[in-house]
Amino acid sequence: MLEKTLNWVVENLTGLGPWNYFIAFAVLILCGFGVPIPEDITLVAGGLVSGLGATDIAIMSLICFAGVLIGDATMYFIGKIFGYRIQRFKPMRRILTPERFESVQEQFSKYGIWVLFAARFMPGLRSPIFMASGMSQRVPFIHFLLMDGFAALISVPVWLLLGYYCAKSIPELIDKVKHGQSVMHIIILAIVVIAIVLVTKNHLAKKRKQKAEAQAKKKEAEAPADGNEEAELPVQDADVANDSAYENKNRID
Repeated sequence: MLEKTLNWVVENLTGLGPWNYFIAFAVLILCGFGVPIPEDITLVAGGLVSGLGATDIAIMSLICFAGVLIGDATMYFIGKIFGYRIQRFKPMRRILTPERFESVQEQFSKYGIWVLFAARFMPGLRSPIFMASGMSQRVPFIHFLLMDGFAALISVPVWLLLGYYCAKSIPELIDKVKHGQSVMHIIILAIVVIAIVLVTKNHLAKKRKQKAEAQAKKKEAEAPADGNEEAELPVQDADVANDSAYENKNRID
């Protein structure tokens, strides 16, 4: 399937020249909408036509990066604007089922916005997660853009350059793509593990801080009571002294 796709790109798209910019941009927007088109293969194809001289790799990189972010941001804003009403629309309900929405909310509660980073590398879950992040009203757009953009800075150049440098040999390119997918999965797994460790560490640090603050407040609450007891002692000592002086005076008399 991959070989047929890449051969079709070579045979039919390399002759279109600059039109490939528009094609790559449009397909990546559709990928963002949840259309079952492999985003990585689209990016590889963009690099392939650039490697064969049909387009400029620098311009193709900018076009693809913009297409990825705009497609993802569109799903975010669809969720943010329409909220839960979006699930009344049957095509959208297929993308974001109630079960998926609940699952995404649980992941956000555990790992925060790092879920958005990981979602960039999950073709089947990317669109539902981005839409759910908008529906939740808990993820500011700037946070969404930063995490998605950070992930795109990894995925977009990797696949584009892979297609670009292996454009002269389709068999080699296919082998590199398969190997690259495995490496990418390992990298993403490592990043997710690191994110989980950081989130857990931050959570434990917050708990320690809260415990320390609670102990400090408890000490502050107990301090005035101790002060009052100390303040009463001189008064008691003064009364004893007065009684002793009075008794001595009576003896002298």
